[in-house]
Amino acid sequence: MSNELYSTLKLEMPADHIQLVTLNRVEVANAFNTQMATDLMHVFENLALDSGEIRCVVLTGAGEKAFCAGGDLKQRDGMSNEDWTRQHRVYERMIRAILDCPLPLIAAVNGAAYGGGCELAAAADFVYASSNASFAMTETSLGIIPGAGGTQTLARALGERRAKELILAATRFSAEDAYTWGLVNAIHAPQQLLEESIKVAARIAANAPVAVRQAKQAIHRGLQMSLADGLGFEIEAYHRTVPTRDRVEGVKAFNEKRRPNFTGE
Repeated sequence: MSNELYSTLKLEMPADHIQLVTLNRVEVANAFNTQMATDLMHVFENLALDSGEIRCVVLTGAGEKAFCAGGDLKQRDGMSNEDWTRQHRVYERMIRAILDCPLPLIAAVNGAAYGGGCELAAAADFVYASSNASFAMTETSLGIIPGAGGTQTLARALGERRAKELILAATRFSAEDAYTWGLVNAIHAPQQLLEESIKVAARIAANAPVAVRQAKQAIHRGLQMSLADGLGFEIEAYHRTVPTRDRVEGVKAFNEKRRPNFTGE
């Protein structure tokens, strides 16, 4: 995927099989407008269609102060109801593309993650945050509610009562709070955040791609099911890994006491 296609994003490959996606509107704290939402939608829909050699994705923000400040309210100022709804359809498609990404997605939250920015982070498979990061879903203070999955993803990460408290009161919370409550997996110094995130992405990318994807789906989908149905889904996912060459390679490498060379086949 070329940066030339995406004026609001920076795309890099910092290591083998890892796609780094950087929200790149520093002048507005990486707030997303219609173009950024469209760009993100295209990136993640393309990954679902053909990920090529990419096995893990890291999402972060440009600069040192903000991951993403949410929707660009200057663009939205004075919008008609029709234009607002039309724009939000793009946001809805964007967040579904991110949530449906078959590859593992790590959010590296490098500063403020407010409104839709907090929703972007919550849509990732897991989150690492810098020590200066802060979070909030402030939509109710603007006369709306989270509309990019926030009422669902935050409640699943933090529990119903905590999510209600934070969303209804539009309360900001720190990286330490996010870690304690379960939204964030680890906190790193700002200068180490991206390095540590890529390090974990590399460990994921070194594992068998089919197995990683199936494990991600089994966990995510299973949590929406009863235990019995979830176990059934897990077994179906498990049996998709059995005929792969990587399953043969993994066992062979273990017995030969060497690192496996997984190809995704």
